Amino acid sequence: MQQSLSHQQLEEIATKFGSPIYVYLAERIAQQYNKLKNAFKDSNAHFFYACKSLTNVNVLKYIQSLGASLDCVSINEVKLGLLAGFKPKQILFTPNCVDFNEIVEAKELNVHINIDNISILEQFGAKYGNSYPVCIRLNPHIMAGGNFKISTGHIDSKFGISIHQIRHIERVVKTYNLLVEGIHMHTGSEIKDINVFLLGLEVMLNTIAHFPNLKYLDMGSGFKVPYKFGDNETDIDLLGQKIAQAFAQFENPKVKGLELWFEPGKYMVSEAGYFIVKTNVIKQTPAALFAGVDSGFNHLIRPMMYDSYHQIENISNPMGAQRIYNVVGNICETDTFAFDRKINEIREGDYLVFYNAGAYGFEMSSNFNSRLKPAEVLIKDDKAQLIRRKDEFEDLLRNQIL
Repeated sequence: MQQSLSHQQLEEIATKFGSPIYVYLAERIAQQYNKLKNAFKDSNAHFFYACKSLTNVNVLKYIQSLGASLDCVSINEVKLGLLAGFKPKQILFTPNCVDFNEIVEAKELNVHINIDNISILEQFGAKYGNSYPVCIRLNPHIMAGGNFKISTGHIDSKFGISIHQIRHIERVVKTYNLLVEGIHMHTGSEIKDINVFLLGLEVMLNTIAHFPNLKYLDMGSGFKVPYKFGDNETDIDLLGQKIAQAFAQFENPKVKGLELWFEPGKYMVSEAGYFIVKTNVIKQTPAALFAGVDSGFNHLIRPMMYDSYHQIENISNPMGAQRIYNVVGNICETDTFAFDRKINEIREGDYLVFYNAGAYGFEMSSNFNSRLKPAEVLIKDDKAQLIRRKDEFEDLLRNQIL
């Protein structure tokens, strides 16, 4: 099974389809999914791919073929999932701050619904009572993740209903006779310490007595992937062992029959993705040496938004002497991808590749500066398939009234 692409393969793809371009390796997605299944084999675990990471319908079809389910955060993601072949009961809808009509539409599509707001829970109960099951997202007040921007379980987070409001939740459930089939918790991303997950699980296990009709516990995700050599990642094998032990040792016998759900997104697709750009200019200033490329934060915003690290290599001159570069984009804003980065000598026209670009790369792209969005390619069984065409000028005018 091919799990990485060579410099030559990447340059051939860029030459054939043009740059900038996103490339995804299907077999690497499968590898990550199988790692998850193996790590949690001793639990009744089910995996719902968090498609906000990457929603290209061809990628969704491939992930569905692996046997995974789907986690969605908008009604349009739900519709994309159904279009890709996921059955309604393979889809979990976990919105935040949406209009209630979006919840109603999800109910009509017969998917699992995860509610994270008392007001929405009351509206749902008033309209549907116990005729349709729900999941409730709790906020455990656990600070987790790489930084405040990607932590979602702390006390100031907009996500989830506070664990301290459990009595209020109970009153709403009792008043409307709601059928609560699951409880959910997601504390953040980039979690290296497995004790964060175990602390969250402890909170959930101590909550199950409040919900007699539970079928599953959803622990969200947040598994960290390595971004550079020597980087730590979440030890999912050890986590799987610890979770199985926690379930086996818990006193309430109801826990034995519960399913355990996870929502891996970045973990499944990040390392499968490559972003290839072409160097437009080399610019020397008194303070720095710039490599200016044919992209910007309109195509890859994560370094500017989250200070995320992406390994960058020169695939056109991999044996060149290393120099220190600032890699920047062609946007009329500060759009620095990397500061003071050692890279083999970059010449104008050379192709550079950004690794770990599968998650939140194309998905967060825009047409800022009236630039065109890039193409996407899926590599499967050593064959390159174009799965999204590059924008054309006419796409900028689409939906504008002339």
